[in-house]
Amino acid sequence: MATVDVALTRDITVGRSLRGKRVDVPGVVFQAALLFCLFVCLAFIVLLFGIILDDGLGTFQNRGFVISDFPSELEKALSETWTFLTHPEGLIGWFATLVAFVGLPIAIFFSARGRHWKILIAMVVGFAIVFGIAALVGTSDFLTSDLSRFPERAGVSQAIFGTVFLALMTAVVAFPLGIATAVFLEEYAPATRLIAFVRLNIRNLAGVPSVVYGLLGLAIFVQLLGTDIGDFPVVGGTLVDIFGEGGITGGRTIIAGGFTLAILVLPIVIITSSEALRAVPQSLREGGYGVGATKWEVTKSLVMPNAFAGILTGTILSLSRAIGETAPLILVGAFFGTFFTTGSAGLSEKFTTTYTALPQVVYQWATDAKTEFRLSLTAAAILVLLVITILANVAAVLLRNRYEKRW
Repeated sequence: MATVDVALTRDITVGRSLRGKRVDVPGVVFQAALLFCLFVCLAFIVLLFGIILDDGLGTFQNRGFVISDFPSELEKALSETWTFLTHPEGLIGWFATLVAFVGLPIAIFFSARGRHWKILIAMVVGFAIVFGIAALVGTSDFLTSDLSRFPERAGVSQAIFGTVFLALMTAVVAFPLGIATAVFLEEYAPATRLIAFVRLNIRNLAGVPSVVYGLLGLAIFVQLLGTDIGDFPVVGGTLVDIFGEGGITGGRTIIAGGFTLAILVLPIVIITSSEALRAVPQSLREGGYGVGATKWEVTKSLVMPNAFAGILTGTILSLSRAIGETAPLILVGAFFGTFFTTGSAGLSEKFTTTYTALPQVVYQWATDAKTEFRLSLTAAAILVLLVITILANVAAVLLRNRYEKRW
């Protein structure tokens, strides 16, 4: 018998011995009430999924995946990626090229040199999954078509691009800032009234309505950082040479939307990371100090590795919230309508033009006068958004189970 089974049997036996033969009527009633609440919640979830699947699967059956096109779509995805990396345009293009042709080889070299084969395998599997998903998406007419006024032509390709980029930008901006802030507050900040006041305000900011962050993004990332900065004293001309005349964010662009969502989830990232750091036993830190380790060494080698699972879970769950936000994007310029086109714009040009996201499309289609938009297309778009959110949550669970520590 396995060790877990032995321990479970022992706990059950001990529990029965301690309770004796007396029937705990209030406890049984309370347990039944809890079980009833569980069934009610599950019933609502099953009903919701049933309605969405019933309305949305028809769209994928009519305009769904053509598996025979998978090889050609995979070749197309690889070709477009190579073209994008070998012909960079703009700041983002050059950054991606630098990462692909300089950063990635360096990471592979040091991983192979240190015999970190798991990292190399994870990189290969990750690239295979990304290109496989891109090719699979390419086989569906609904997933590759742009928005349209006609239901039979409408698709969510622009919304998928917007949602994925907003999620990536939120992660790149919010995660490092939030985790670094949490490490400072928990490991380095002194126990003063000022620090207590800062922590209180961070927790209050986590409960602020998302539309308020939309107003903040409109004032800062659209109106201040998105206007012509050529008139700025001293550095105006230099900034124009780097970012262009549209400012740092370009105004009502997807970049401004990404910054806004990053600020939205930043308090949540700080709180979840702080809780994960606080869960690491103090005795572990004291043991590190006892053998002569410095504050930095204890934080780097003892605290952060043991808090990694909790930090990762909290950050990915906060990212799931950002993916589903609509109100802030409306205020910072996300498209609100049934049709817009980016034409033959390249990947780098899409960052400075009109954009949208899946929650925006769902809201717009759900309020459309045409029945096809309100029912089947709305449900299909919700299914796509649910798949992206579930994939993020599954990644959080897998990584948490992989790195979770039990004390």
